[in-house]
Amino acid sequence: MNSLRNKVQLIGNLGNDPEIVLLENGSKLAKFSIATNESYKNAEGEKVTDTQWHNIVAWGKTAEIVENYLMKGKEVAIEGKLVSRSYETKEGEKRYITEIKCNELLMLGK
Repeated sequence: MNSLRNKVQLIGNLGNDPEIVLLENGSKLAKFSIATNESYKNAEGEKVTDTQWHNIVAWGKTAEIVENYLMKGKEVAIEGKLVSRSYETKEGEKRYITEIKCNELLMLGK
């Protein structure tokens, strides 16, 4: 049951080409966002589509796969966990961000 404590599974499309960062120690980091869509009918019976954007980070071999095979518009299935962190801007403002650390990736579609 421990593996279910912080687990996220999403299927969506990349909003932009991934950003690849090569770190000083030689490891790779891939950053990208995916959009998930949910459709429902509102009170007037009209179809409404709700789009949510999710920030994804991938490390190591997964980052290499992202770099070589993923691009804007590509449909993917992601499995990972939620990670929250904070950072300070150049102006000294503290910012908070929640990302999904990708553990597994499955390319879908063509």
